[in-house]
Amino acid sequence: MDNQSMHSDAQAATNNSGDPGTAAISNRSFFKTYLLPVAIVMLGGLASYAVATMKPKPKANFDNNTEVALPRVQVVPARMETTRLSVVSQGSVTPRRELNLVAQVGGIVISVDEQFVDGGFFQLSQSLVRIDDSDYQGSLLNAKTIHADALQQLAEEQGRAHEAKRTWRDVGNQSANDLFLRKPQLYSAKARVASTAANVAKAERDIARTYISAPFDGRILTIQVDLGQYVTPGTIIARVYDTSIARVRLPLSDQQAALVALPIGTNIRKDQQPKVTLSAIVAGKHQQWQGHIVRTEASLDTASRMHFAVAEVANPFGNNLTGSQQVPLIVGLFVEAEIEGKTLDNVYVLPRQAVFKRDKIYVLNEDNDLELVHTQVLHKDPNTAWIRAEIPEGRQIVIEKQSLLSPGTRVKPETETQLGGI
Repeated sequence: MDNQSMHSDAQAATNNSGDPGTAAISNRSFFKTYLLPVAIVMLGGLASYAVATMKPKPKANFDNNTEVALPRVQVVPARMETTRLSVVSQGSVTPRRELNLVAQVGGIVISVDEQFVDGGFFQLSQSLVRIDDSDYQGSLLNAKTIHADALQQLAEEQGRAHEAKRTWRDVGNQSANDLFLRKPQLYSAKARVASTAANVAKAERDIARTYISAPFDGRILTIQVDLGQYVTPGTIIARVYDTSIARVRLPLSDQQAALVALPIGTNIRKDQQPKVTLSAIVAGKHQQWQGHIVRTEASLDTASRMHFAVAEVANPFGNNLTGSQQVPLIVGLFVEAEIEGKTLDNVYVLPRQAVFKRDKIYVLNEDNDLELVHTQVLHKDPNTAWIRAEIPEGRQIVIEKQSLLSPGTRVKPETETQLGGI
């Protein structure tokens, strides 16, 4: 039992020790696989660290004469002015009056004026269309005959009444009544005279109505009848409009209305009516007409909340009927209106690009540092802004690159003169 155990131990020892050559090969494989890569990585890291730490550091330049590069911005000086602003609006030309000429009597059209055409001009009470009045002349003659009979009957009744009154005096009867004195008969005769006189007047009016005219100087938009046509009472003869005054309805924002100083809700006195210049391109040429704002409309537009001012231009066709060469302000023309505003004091007039984020500007202090200033923007057009602000006159105002700047930044200002010399 002991001998067998010793033999097993000896065999195990022989197996564990193995072949010396085989053990050496196993050790070299382990070194190449695991230890060598780790050693290479560690050596590379040490070399990099040595290079980084041994590189000489650049010396800081503390030369006081070196300037820090500042952002350059274009500026303009703040100059306070007294100015008169203009407000721009647009609208279409309409006549002061436009209506239908309507026949009041019936009949055949027997004549028309040479101006009774689309676009024709006419004057007050000028006969444009004449209707046959033969039947109305007959009616007038008949009315006059009946009226003459009524006058005769009245005269006879007046004689009878006078005779009855004298008879009553002779009899001396105090109880005589109106019938005895023929007063009812006299009243009836007088009423008949008045009625027949009214018929005569109506017949005369009917004859006058066979001549159709307008109650103003004007122009014909469209005609609806022509020579030889039969018309009845109520037939539209033509559409006409008044040429004495042209009107333009101009929308204004609340801010614009304040600049023009319109008295909202009250009448505008003639000496306070703002001047307005209307302009448009007519036949390829720029034309202008002068007028005034005469009133504002009674309510705001419910959709846009805009005020509406009404401009009027007197004699928009000039002396067209006498051959003047003035270009007319034609109804329907779309025009641009420049309304003269009120005079404003203590206003800064700046390039529009100086104002950003609705009402802000950058102002330079004595050290050329940016200061953000809130303003009251009175008006802006595509090129200019009119503002009020609490800034000293003469300070420089930045007009570019505001989105790239921030308050407190020091900048290098450049004026337009300096930029022009570059």
